[in-house]
Amino acid sequence: MQHTAGGVIKMSGGLLSFDSRVRTLLWDKTVLCVDLCHSSQVCTMSPPVRVIVVGAGCRGEIYAHFASIHPKRMQVVAVADPRKFARNKLQQKHKIDCENVFEDWQSIVEKEKFADAVVICTPDRLHRDPAVAFAKRGYHVLLEKPMATTAEDCRAIVEACTQSGVMLSVGHVLRYDPVIHKIKELIDAGAIGDVIHIQHLEPVGYYHFAHSFVRGNWRNEEESSFALLAKSCHDIDLIHHWAGGRRCVKVSSFGSVSHFLKEKKPKGAADRCLDCSVEKDCPYSACKIYLDAVKRGNTGWPVSVICPNSFPDVESVTGALKSGPYGRCVYECDNDVCSNQVVNMEFEGGLTAAFSMVAFTEEICKRKTTIYGSTGELSYDGHEIRVFDFLTQRSTKHTGSSDAPSHFGMSGHGGADYHLMDAFISAVANNDPSMIRSGPEETLMSHLLVFEAERSRVEGRVVHCGSCSQS
Repeated sequence: MQHTAGGVIKMSGGLLSFDSRVRTLLWDKTVLCVDLCHSSQVCTMSPPVRVIVVGAGCRGEIYAHFASIHPKRMQVVAVADPRKFARNKLQQKHKIDCENVFEDWQSIVEKEKFADAVVICTPDRLHRDPAVAFAKRGYHVLLEKPMATTAEDCRAIVEACTQSGVMLSVGHVLRYDPVIHKIKELIDAGAIGDVIHIQHLEPVGYYHFAHSFVRGNWRNEEESSFALLAKSCHDIDLIHHWAGGRRCVKVSSFGSVSHFLKEKKPKGAADRCLDCSVEKDCPYSACKIYLDAVKRGNTGWPVSVICPNSFPDVESVTGALKSGPYGRCVYECDNDVCSNQVVNMEFEGGLTAAFSMVAFTEEICKRKTTIYGSTGELSYDGHEIRVFDFLTQRSTKHTGSSDAPSHFGMSGHGGADYHLMDAFISAVANNDPSMIRSGPEETLMSHLLVFEAERSRVEGRVVHCGSCSQS
Protein backbone atom coordinates (compact mmCIF):
# COMPACT_ATOMS: atom_id res chain seq x y z
CA MET A 1 0.00 0.00 0.00
CA GLN A 2 1.30 3.48 -0.87
CA HIS A 3 1.11 6.44 1.48
CA THR A 4 -1.24 9.14 0.20
CA ALA A 5 -2.24 12.57 1.51
CA GLY A 6 -5.92 11.95 0.93
CA GLY A 7 -8.52 10.07 -1.06
CA VAL A 8 -9.61 6.43 -1.12
CA ILE A 9 -7.51 3.27 -1.23
CA LYS A 10 -9.02 -0.08 -2.17
CA MET A 11 -7.86 -2.81 0.15
CA SER A 12 -8.80 -6.39 0.79
CA GLY A 13 -11.92 -6.39 2.94
CA GLY A 14 -12.96 -2.77 2.48
CA LEU A 15 -12.06 0.82 1.65
CA LEU A 16 -9.55 2.98 3.52
CA SER A 17 -10.09 6.71 3.02
CA PHE A 18 -8.51 9.83 4.46
CA ASP A 19 -10.27 13.16 4.88
CA SER A 20 -7.54 15.81 5.25
CA ARG A 21 -10.03 18.49 6.25
CA VAL A 22 -10.93 16.80 9.51
CA ARG A 23 -7.84 14.60 9.78
CA THR A 24 -9.72 11.30 10.04
CA LEU A 25 -9.07 7.88 8.58
CA LEU A 26 -12.13 5.83 7.68
CA TRP A 27 -12.19 2.04 7.35
CA ASP A 28 -15.66 1.38 6.00
CA LYS A 29 -17.80 2.57 8.95
CA THR A 30 -15.01 2.89 11.46
CA VAL A 31 -13.19 6.15 12.12
CA LEU A 32 -9.58 6.23 13.25
CA CYS A 33 -9.36 9.46 15.26
CA VAL A 34 -6.07 11.19 16.07
CA ASP A 35 -6.29 13.22 19.26
CA LEU A 36 -4.30 16.34 20.09
CA CYS A 37 -1.72 14.36 22.05
CA HIS A 38 -0.92 12.37 18.88
CA SER A 39 -2.25 9.10 20.26
CA SER A 40 -4.72 7.09 18.18
CA GLN A 41 -7.99 5.61 19.26
CA VAL A 42 -10.65 3.75 17.31
CA CYS A 43 -14.24 4.90 17.56
CA THR A 44 -17.38 3.89 15.75
CA MET A 45 -19.28 6.42 13.65
CA SER A 46 -22.48 7.48 15.36
CA PRO A 47 -25.24 10.06 15.05
CA PRO A 48 -24.71 13.48 16.69
CA VAL A 49 -24.70 13.55 20.47
CA ARG A 50 -27.93 15.29 21.48
CA VAL A 51 -27.27 17.91 24.16
CA ILE A 52 -29.48 19.99 26.44
CA VAL A 53 -28.06 23.34 27.61
CA VAL A 54 -29.18 24.45 31.07
CA GLY A 55 -28.05 28.04 31.58
CA ALA A 56 -27.64 29.99 28.34
CA GLY A 57 -25.21 32.60 29.61
CA CYS A 58 -21.60 33.12 28.57
CA ARG A 59 -20.37 29.60 29.41
CA GLY A 60 -23.48 27.90 28.04
CA GLU A 61 -23.10 29.76 24.74
CA ILE A 62 -19.43 28.83 24.49
CA TYR A 63 -19.97 25.12 25.06
CA ALA A 64 -22.99 25.06 22.74
CA HIS A 65 -20.92 26.65 19.98
CA PHE A 66 -19.14 23.32 19.53
CA ALA A 67 -22.30 22.12 17.75
CA SER A 68 -21.99 24.92 15.20
CA ILE A 69 -18.47 23.80 14.35
CA HIS A 70 -19.20 20.06 14.41
CA PRO A 71 -22.91 19.59 13.57
CA LYS A 72 -22.31 15.93 12.69
CA ARG A 73 -20.95 15.27 16.17
CA MET A 74 -23.16 17.39 18.43
CA GLN A 75 -26.66 18.82 18.25
CA VAL A 76 -28.22 21.22 20.76
CA VAL A 77 -31.79 19.99 21.10
CA ALA A 78 -33.09 21.95 24.12
CA VAL A 79 -32.33 24.97 26.26
CA ALA A 80 -33.48 26.11 29.69
CA ASP A 81 -32.93 29.62 31.05
CA PRO A 82 -35.22 31.98 32.96
CA ARG A 83 -34.06 34.91 30.79
CA LYS A 84 -36.09 35.18 27.59
CA PHE A 85 -33.37 36.93 25.58
CA ALA A 86 -30.72 34.35 26.50
CA ARG A 87 -32.79 31.27 25.71
CA ASN A 88 -34.21 32.76 22.50
CA LYS A 89 -30.72 33.66 21.34
CA LEU A 90 -29.55 30.06 21.80
CA GLN A 91 -32.75 28.72 20.24
CA GLN A 92 -32.28 30.78 17.08
CA LYS A 93 -28.60 29.95 16.73
CA HIS A 94 -29.15 26.19 17.03
CA LYS A 95 -32.65 26.01 15.49
CA ILE A 96 -34.15 24.39 18.58
CA ASP A 97 -37.80 23.37 18.35
CA CYS A 98 -40.12 25.67 20.31
CA GLU A 99 -41.38 22.74 22.36
CA ASN A 100 -37.83 22.26 23.70
CA VAL A 101 -37.31 25.81 24.95
CA PHE A 102 -37.87 26.09 28.71
CA GLU A 103 -37.75 28.69 31.45
CA ASP A 104 -36.54 26.14 34.02
CA TRP A 105 -34.70 22.83 33.99
CA GLN A 106 -37.34 21.10 36.13
CA SER A 107 -39.70 21.09 33.15
CA ILE A 108 -37.15 19.08 31.18
CA VAL A 109 -36.54 16.32 33.73
CA GLU A 110 -40.31 15.83 33.99
CA LYS A 111 -40.34 14.74 30.34
CA GLU A 112 -39.23 11.41 28.97
CA LYS A 113 -35.51 11.34 28.29
CA PHE A 114 -34.95 12.82 24.81
CA ALA A 115 -31.23 13.62 24.70
CA ASP A 116 -27.90 12.01 25.51
CA ALA A 117 -26.26 14.64 27.68
CA VAL A 118 -26.77 17.91 29.50
CA VAL A 119 -24.44 20.88 29.82
CA ILE A 120 -25.14 22.68 33.10
CA CYS A 121 -23.99 26.30 33.33
CA THR A 122 -26.28 27.67 36.01
CA PRO A 123 -24.95 29.97 38.79
CA ASP A 124 -22.59 28.17 41.18
CA ARG A 125 -25.13 27.76 43.96
CA LEU A 126 -27.60 26.20 41.53
CA HIS A 127 -25.44 23.29 40.35
CA ARG A 128 -26.39 20.47 42.69
CA ASP A 129 -30.11 20.04 42.03
CA PRO A 130 -30.03 19.95 38.21
CA ALA A 131 -26.87 17.81 38.15
CA VAL A 132 -28.41 15.21 40.48
CA ALA A 133 -31.78 15.28 38.73
CA PHE A 134 -30.39 14.86 35.21
CA ALA A 135 -27.99 12.13 36.33
CA LYS A 136 -30.87 10.17 37.84
CA ARG A 137 -32.73 10.49 34.53
CA GLY A 138 -29.78 8.90 32.74
CA TYR A 139 -28.19 11.96 31.12
CA HIS A 140 -24.41 12.26 30.92
CA VAL A 141 -23.40 15.51 32.62
CA LEU A 142 -20.96 18.26 31.75
CA LEU A 143 -21.01 20.57 34.77
CA GLU A 144 -19.37 23.97 34.80
CA LYS A 145 -16.85 24.45 37.58
CA PRO A 146 -17.00 24.61 40.51
CA MET A 147 -18.88 21.36 40.92
CA ALA A 148 -20.90 22.87 43.77
CA THR A 149 -20.44 25.34 46.63
CA THR A 150 -20.37 22.84 49.51
CA ALA A 151 -18.51 19.59 50.04
CA GLU A 152 -21.81 17.85 50.77
CA ASP A 153 -23.31 18.95 47.45
CA CYS A 154 -20.18 17.86 45.56
CA ARG A 155 -20.43 14.40 47.13
CA ALA A 156 -24.15 14.22 46.26
CA ILE A 157 -23.44 14.96 42.58
CA VAL A 158 -20.69 12.34 42.37
CA GLU A 159 -22.88 9.76 44.11
CA ALA A 160 -25.83 10.42 41.76
CA CYS A 161 -23.67 10.08 38.65
CA THR A 162 -21.94 6.96 39.95
CA GLN A 163 -25.15 5.21 40.98
CA SER A 164 -26.85 6.11 37.70
CA GLY A 165 -23.90 4.95 35.62
CA VAL A 166 -23.56 8.25 33.75
CA MET A 167 -20.41 10.16 32.93
CA LEU A 168 -19.56 13.38 34.76
CA SER A 169 -17.18 15.93 33.30
CA VAL A 170 -16.48 19.03 35.37
CA GLY A 171 -15.37 22.17 33.55
CA HIS A 172 -11.76 22.22 34.71
CA VAL A 173 -10.87 23.43 31.24
CA LEU A 174 -7.19 24.02 32.00
CA ARG A 175 -6.60 20.28 32.00
CA TYR A 176 -7.45 20.46 28.30
CA ASP A 177 -5.07 23.31 27.49
CA PRO A 178 -2.55 21.57 25.19
CA VAL A 179 0.47 23.26 26.77
CA ILE A 180 -0.65 22.70 30.36
CA HIS A 181 -1.48 19.09 29.53
CA LYS A 182 2.09 18.76 28.25
CA ILE A 183 3.31 19.54 31.79
CA LYS A 184 1.61 16.41 33.08
CA GLU A 185 3.03 14.35 30.23
CA LEU A 186 6.56 15.54 31.00
CA ILE A 187 6.16 14.80 34.71
CA ASP A 188 4.84 11.31 34.00
CA ALA A 189 7.70 10.70 31.56
CA GLY A 190 10.22 11.47 34.32
CA ALA A 191 11.59 14.63 32.70
CA ILE A 192 12.44 16.15 36.10
CA GLY A 193 12.59 13.00 38.24
CA ASP A 194 10.54 12.96 41.43
CA VAL A 195 8.41 16.07 41.93
CA ILE A 196 9.62 17.84 45.08
CA HIS A 197 7.95 21.27 45.04
CA ILE A 198 5.35 23.12 42.94
CA GLN A 199 4.96 26.90 42.70
CA HIS A 200 1.91 28.14 40.84
CA LEU A 201 0.56 31.65 40.24
CA GLU A 202 -2.80 32.75 38.92
CA PRO A 203 -2.75 36.39 37.77
CA VAL A 204 -6.46 37.19 37.54
CA GLY A 205 -6.09 40.58 35.85
CA TYR A 206 -7.00 43.96 37.34
CA TYR A 207 -10.09 44.66 35.22
CA HIS A 208 -11.16 41.00 35.09
CA PHE A 209 -11.27 40.92 38.89
CA ALA A 210 -13.14 44.23 39.04
CA HIS A 211 -15.66 42.90 36.51
CA SER A 212 -16.31 39.45 37.99
CA PHE A 213 -15.39 39.69 41.67
CA VAL A 214 -16.11 43.29 42.66
CA ARG A 215 -19.08 44.32 40.53
CA GLY A 216 -20.13 40.97 39.10
CA ASN A 217 -21.77 37.66 39.89
CA TRP A 218 -18.93 36.28 42.03
CA ARG A 219 -18.37 39.36 44.21
CA ASN A 220 -20.27 38.16 47.26
CA GLU A 221 -19.76 34.82 48.96
CA GLU A 222 -23.36 34.53 50.17
CA GLU A 223 -24.66 34.95 46.63
CA SER A 224 -22.04 32.79 44.89
CA SER A 225 -19.01 31.27 46.63
CA PHE A 226 -15.59 32.22 47.97
CA ALA A 227 -12.97 33.30 45.42
CA LEU A 228 -10.69 30.29 45.84
CA LEU A 229 -13.55 28.02 44.77
CA ALA A 230 -15.11 30.26 42.13
CA LYS A 231 -11.87 31.29 40.42
CA SER A 232 -9.03 29.06 41.55
CA CYS A 233 -10.48 25.55 41.84
CA HIS A 234 -8.86 25.24 38.37
CA ASP A 235 -5.48 25.79 39.91
CA ILE A 236 -5.82 23.65 43.01
CA ASP A 237 -7.04 20.90 40.68
CA LEU A 238 -3.92 21.26 38.52
CA ILE A 239 -1.62 21.08 41.55
CA HIS A 240 -3.49 18.01 42.80
CA HIS A 241 -3.21 16.53 39.29
CA TRP A 242 0.52 17.20 39.05
CA ALA A 243 1.04 15.64 42.48
CA GLY A 244 0.22 12.34 40.80
CA GLY A 245 -2.29 10.77 43.12
CA ARG A 246 -0.52 11.70 46.35
CA ARG A 247 -2.95 12.84 49.03
CA CYS A 248 -2.63 16.31 50.54
CA VAL A 249 -2.09 15.87 54.28
CA LYS A 250 -1.80 19.49 55.48
CA VAL A 251 -2.87 22.87 54.15
CA SER A 252 -2.66 26.49 55.28
CA SER A 253 -4.03 29.61 53.61
CA PHE A 254 -4.07 33.37 54.01
CA GLY A 255 -5.97 36.04 52.09
CA SER A 256 -8.17 39.10 52.32
CA VAL A 257 -10.08 41.79 50.47
CA SER A 258 -7.49 44.36 49.43
CA HIS A 259 -7.97 47.82 47.89
CA PHE A 260 -11.60 47.41 46.85
CA LEU A 261 -12.83 48.92 50.09
CA LYS A 262 -14.92 51.98 50.92
CA GLU A 263 -12.02 53.63 52.76
CA LYS A 264 -9.94 53.46 49.55
CA LYS A 265 -12.46 55.51 47.56
CA PRO A 266 -10.73 58.54 45.98
CA LYS A 267 -11.73 61.95 47.20
CA GLY A 268 -14.49 63.41 45.05
CA ALA A 269 -15.43 60.06 43.48
CA ALA A 270 -19.11 59.42 42.77
CA ASP A 271 -21.04 56.21 43.43
CA ARG A 272 -21.31 55.58 39.67
CA CYS A 273 -18.62 55.92 37.03
CA LEU A 274 -20.84 57.82 34.57
CA ASP A 275 -21.28 60.57 37.18
CA CYS A 276 -17.72 60.59 38.48
CA SER A 277 -15.43 63.62 38.20
CA VAL A 278 -12.29 61.53 38.83
CA GLU A 279 -13.24 58.64 36.54
CA LYS A 280 -10.52 59.50 34.01
CA ASP A 281 -7.85 58.79 36.63
CA CYS A 282 -9.31 55.43 37.70
CA PRO A 283 -8.06 52.23 36.02
CA TYR A 284 -11.18 50.41 37.21
CA SER A 285 -13.59 52.86 35.56
CA ALA A 286 -16.64 51.13 34.10
CA CYS A 287 -16.53 53.66 31.26
CA LYS A 288 -13.09 52.37 30.27
CA ILE A 289 -13.86 48.68 30.74
CA TYR A 290 -17.24 48.61 28.99
CA LEU A 291 -18.24 51.80 27.19
CA ASP A 292 -14.90 52.46 25.52
CA ALA A 293 -14.72 48.78 24.56
CA VAL A 294 -18.08 48.74 22.79
CA LYS A 295 -17.15 51.97 20.99
CA ARG A 296 -14.16 50.06 19.61
CA GLY A 297 -16.50 47.35 18.36
CA ASN A 298 -15.96 44.83 21.15
CA THR A 299 -19.32 43.19 21.88
CA GLY A 300 -17.88 40.03 23.44
CA TRP A 301 -16.81 39.39 27.03
CA PRO A 302 -16.98 41.32 29.31
CA VAL A 303 -19.28 43.77 27.51
CA SER A 304 -21.81 41.07 26.61
CA VAL A 305 -22.24 40.14 30.27
CA ILE A 306 -23.61 43.50 31.36
CA CYS A 307 -26.45 43.45 28.81
CA PRO A 308 -28.14 40.10 29.49
CA ASN A 309 -31.43 41.12 27.87
CA SER A 310 -30.24 42.85 24.72
CA PHE A 311 -27.43 43.04 22.20
CA PRO A 312 -24.61 45.25 23.55
CA ASP A 313 -24.26 48.59 21.79
CA VAL A 314 -23.43 52.09 23.02
CA GLU A 315 -27.03 52.77 24.04
CA SER A 316 -27.62 49.50 25.92
CA VAL A 317 -24.21 49.58 27.61
CA THR A 318 -24.76 53.18 28.72
CA GLY A 319 -28.14 52.19 30.14
CA ALA A 320 -26.60 49.26 31.99
CA LEU A 321 -23.94 51.49 33.53
CA LYS A 322 -26.57 54.03 34.63
CA SER A 323 -28.64 51.56 36.62
CA GLY A 324 -27.00 48.14 36.69
CA PRO A 325 -24.37 46.65 39.04
CA TYR A 326 -21.51 47.04 36.54
CA GLY A 327 -21.73 50.84 36.59
CA ARG A 328 -20.99 51.07 40.31
CA CYS A 329 -17.81 52.51 41.77
CA VAL A 330 -15.54 49.60 42.71
CA TYR A 331 -15.14 51.20 46.14
CA GLU A 332 -18.90 51.18 46.78
CA CYS A 333 -19.81 47.56 46.04
CA ASP A 334 -20.95 44.72 48.31
CA ASN A 335 -17.90 42.58 47.49
CA ASP A 336 -16.42 40.40 50.23
CA VAL A 337 -14.30 37.79 48.40
CA CYS A 338 -10.51 37.72 48.60
CA SER A 339 -8.58 39.70 46.03
CA ASN A 340 -5.30 37.99 46.97
CA GLN A 341 -4.74 34.60 48.56
CA VAL A 342 -1.96 32.10 49.13
CA VAL A 343 -2.33 28.37 49.78
CA ASN A 344 0.48 26.15 51.08
CA MET A 345 0.12 22.38 50.81
CA GLU A 346 2.03 19.31 51.94
CA PHE A 347 1.38 16.03 50.16
CA GLU A 348 2.27 12.47 51.03
CA GLY A 349 5.95 11.75 50.55
CA GLY A 350 7.01 15.29 51.44
CA LEU A 351 5.95 17.01 48.21
CA THR A 352 5.12 20.66 48.94
CA ALA A 353 3.18 23.19 46.86
CA ALA A 354 2.55 26.92 47.05
CA PHE A 355 -0.29 28.62 45.17
CA SER A 356 -0.90 32.38 44.83
CA MET A 357 -3.94 34.15 43.41
CA VAL A 358 -3.77 37.91 42.94
CA ALA A 359 -6.16 40.36 41.33
CA PHE A 360 -3.75 43.16 40.57
CA THR A 361 -1.97 41.98 37.43
CA GLU A 362 -1.49 43.08 33.84
CA GLU A 363 -1.98 39.62 32.36
CA ILE A 364 -5.36 37.91 32.58
CA CYS A 365 -5.29 34.29 33.71
CA LYS A 366 -1.90 33.53 32.11
CA ARG A 367 -0.78 31.08 34.77
CA LYS A 368 2.88 30.76 35.69
CA THR A 369 4.30 27.56 37.12
CA THR A 370 7.64 26.22 38.30
CA ILE A 371 7.95 22.56 39.29
CA TYR A 372 11.15 21.47 40.99
CA GLY A 373 12.17 17.82 40.64
CA SER A 374 14.99 15.62 41.79
CA THR A 375 16.73 15.65 38.41
CA GLY A 376 15.46 18.82 36.78
CA GLU A 377 13.32 21.95 36.85
CA LEU A 378 10.23 22.69 34.75
CA SER A 379 8.96 26.23 34.25
CA TYR A 380 5.88 27.49 32.40
CA ASP A 381 5.43 31.19 31.61
CA GLY A 382 1.88 31.04 30.28
CA HIS A 383 3.11 30.40 26.74
CA GLU A 384 5.71 27.63 26.64
CA ILE A 385 7.45 25.10 28.87
CA ARG A 386 11.16 25.02 29.63
CA VAL A 387 12.82 21.96 31.19
CA PHE A 388 16.33 22.20 32.63
CA ASP A 389 18.15 18.88 33.10
CA PHE A 390 20.56 18.83 36.07
CA LEU A 391 22.73 16.07 34.57
CA THR A 392 23.28 17.53 31.09
CA GLN A 393 22.82 21.15 32.23
CA ARG A 394 20.82 21.72 29.10
CA SER A 395 17.40 23.27 28.57
CA THR A 396 14.68 22.08 26.23
CA LYS A 397 11.54 23.93 25.29
CA HIS A 398 8.12 22.36 24.78
CA THR A 399 4.74 23.54 23.62
CA GLY A 400 1.44 21.95 22.67
CA SER A 401 -0.44 21.91 19.40
CA SER A 402 -4.07 22.94 19.13
CA ASP A 403 -6.50 22.95 16.24
CA ALA A 404 -9.12 24.84 18.23
CA PRO A 405 -10.89 27.49 16.13
CA SER A 406 -9.76 31.03 16.86
CA HIS A 407 -11.98 32.96 19.24
CA PHE A 408 -13.58 29.79 20.61
CA GLY A 409 -14.08 30.20 24.35
CA MET A 410 -12.61 32.50 26.94
CA SER A 411 -9.33 34.34 26.55
CA GLY A 412 -6.70 32.86 28.84
CA HIS A 413 -7.97 29.31 28.31
CA GLY A 414 -5.67 28.56 25.38
CA GLY A 415 -8.32 26.80 23.31
CA ALA A 416 -9.10 24.57 26.28
CA ASP A 417 -12.86 25.22 26.14
CA TYR A 418 -12.94 23.64 22.70
CA HIS A 419 -10.85 20.63 23.75
CA LEU A 420 -13.03 20.08 26.82
CA MET A 421 -16.12 19.83 24.62
CA ASP A 422 -14.27 17.70 22.09
CA ALA A 423 -13.36 15.22 24.82
CA PHE A 424 -16.83 15.16 26.41
CA ILE A 425 -18.70 14.67 23.13
CA SER A 426 -16.23 11.95 22.11
CA ALA A 427 -16.64 10.24 25.48
CA VAL A 428 -20.44 10.20 25.16
CA ALA A 429 -20.39 9.14 21.51
CA ASN A 430 -18.06 6.23 22.24
CA ASN A 431 -19.27 5.44 25.77
CA ASP A 432 -15.68 5.89 26.95
CA PRO A 433 -15.22 7.89 30.17
CA SER A 434 -11.42 7.60 29.88
CA MET A 435 -11.55 10.47 27.37
CA ILE A 436 -12.61 12.80 30.20
CA ARG A 437 -9.61 14.26 32.03
CA SER A 438 -11.52 15.60 35.01
CA GLY A 439 -13.89 12.85 36.07
CA PRO A 440 -15.92 12.50 39.27
CA GLU A 441 -13.60 11.02 41.91
CA GLU A 442 -10.45 13.02 41.21
CA THR A 443 -12.47 16.21 40.78
CA LEU A 444 -14.17 15.57 44.10
CA MET A 445 -10.78 15.15 45.79
CA SER A 446 -9.45 18.44 44.41
CA HIS A 447 -12.67 20.26 45.40
CA LEU A 448 -12.40 18.92 48.95
CA LEU A 449 -8.86 20.30 49.07
CA VAL A 450 -10.22 23.74 48.08
CA PHE A 451 -12.74 23.60 50.93
CA GLU A 452 -9.99 22.59 53.39
CA ALA A 453 -7.80 25.47 52.22
CA GLU A 454 -10.58 28.00 52.72
CA ARG A 455 -11.30 26.52 56.15
CA SER A 456 -7.67 27.16 57.02
CA ARG A 457 -7.94 30.79 55.94
CA VAL A 458 -11.18 31.44 57.79
CA GLU A 459 -10.14 29.65 60.98
CA GLY A 460 -6.56 30.91 60.93
CA ARG A 461 -4.88 27.55 61.38
CA VAL A 462 -3.16 24.69 59.64
CA VAL A 463 -5.74 22.11 58.62
CA HIS A 464 -4.84 18.43 58.64
CA CYS A 465 -6.86 17.21 55.71
CA GLY A 466 -9.63 14.80 56.56
CA SER A 467 -9.50 15.59 60.28
CA CYS A 468 -10.22 18.37 62.73
CA SER A 469 -6.68 18.42 64.14
CA GLN A 470 -4.94 21.73 64.68
CA SER A 471 -1.28 22.74 64.82
